[in-house]
Amino acid sequence: MDTKQLAYFIEVAKQKSFTRAAEVLCLSQPTISKMVKNLETELKVELIDRSAKKIELTVAGEIVLEEGQKILGMIDDLSDLLNDMMNLKKGKLKIGIPPLIGFLFFPKILKGFRDLYPEISIQIVEQGANKLKQAVHEGILDLGVVALPVEDEFDVVPIVKEEMMLFVHASHSLATREKVSLLEVKDESFVHFQDDSTLYQQVIQECKQAGFQPHVSYQSTYWDFITEMIRQNLGITIFPRSLANKVDQRDIKAIPIVDPPIIWRLGIILNKNKYVSYATREMVEYISSSLK
Repeated sequence: MDTKQLAYFIEVAKQKSFTRAAEVLCLSQPTISKMVKNLETELKVELIDRSAKKIELTVAGEIVLEEGQKILGMIDDLSDLLNDMMNLKKGKLKIGIPPLIGFLFFPKILKGFRDLYPEISIQIVEQGANKLKQAVHEGILDLGVVALPVEDEFDVVPIVKEEMMLFVHASHSLATREKVSLLEVKDESFVHFQDDSTLYQQVIQECKQAGFQPHVSYQSTYWDFITEMIRQNLGITIFPRSLANKVDQRDIKAIPIVDPPIIWRLGIILNKNKYVSYATREMVEYISSSLK
């Protein structure tokens, strides 16, 4: 069996489209179709139900998809293992980081790690936590950094634990306070991330546990746009303490939240079933030691 045939079939199954799979793989659609057909001929079974309006896998196709991903993962692991044995100071890393986490912590980490290991190449993928977890699970990423807790399917290395703070415009009635309870902001208009953000979900859950449903007036994908809306006095937000030093403190005030405090926890996640390369182990150790 040609592993390229297997890889092309898996991409078609993931994309549920020959056209999109061809775009991802930078190949022509006829080439993809031919390779998948050759795989079916070799296995003597249909993998894709071509009578359906959209791509649907047969029962055999589902089995080949699941087992094929394991096979390709084992081949990648073997390559990493041999590379580690031959040259322990070289390698490559693909790391997934949500944009806010990347901005707050990783420029300095990446600079320090590059100084130690200049021949280890690093690719950063910025995505939301849910997509990152899926990519780590599928072996697409070597590691991810996400808010905790996460599912048991991952190996987890905790790295950050810090309090969240209330961010308000300097003219806000709470701006001069040394601390504020969560219940005091129940009537405020919130500005925050989109619904699928784990940070947003945590804030909403904490507010509900405090006894109220927050009114969210504006949502954005970008933390800097959110803080700019705060600077324009369009609402309040709750963000990690680390961000307090990144905003214009003349216009935006960050106040500790008590009763109850809200804790932001971050961790590195790794695929339990994937070989962890030397480069990945060194990066995990470097991140952990840098954020202590």
